[in-house]
Amino acid sequence: MRVVIQRVNNASVTIDGDIKSVINEGLLILLGIEDVDNEEDIDWLCKKIINLRIFDDQNGVMNRSALDINADILVVSQFTLHASTKKGNRPSYIRASKPEYAIPMYEKFCQVLKNLVGRDIKTGTFGADMKVALVNDGPVTICIDSKNRE
Repeated sequence: MRVVIQRVNNASVTIDGDIKSVINEGLLILLGIEDVDNEEDIDWLCKKIINLRIFDDQNGVMNRSALDINADILVVSQFTLHASTKKGNRPSYIRASKPEYAIPMYEKFCQVLKNLVGRDIKTGTFGADMKVALVNDGPVTICIDSKNRE
């Protein structure tokens, strides 16, 4: 399971011209799922994300977590995070899970995050053609792969 986490001032997802989700200060999480991912990956990754100390404290030092500041969270599925670019110029997405596996994993990921933060989180729509807008704060962008824990 791979994520790209962006600390944002605001972010939104628009589908077919309609705004589906909007957040203010918080995290935009792009989530890629592959067939080897499981609930252990979800639990580890969700705990890691909400406890990352990437928000500034009163001294301007990144020392506060999403939990500490009651950050908004927006999760967007993104199969392209598992692109292979080793051969040729056209990326291969063979490692990305098919919807029948990925959708329940995406929903579980969102539910675990919701439970950990104790309030609703915002989402995109799995498989939709989404337009994601954001103002990256910092910029702070962090990539994490649940298979590279050490």
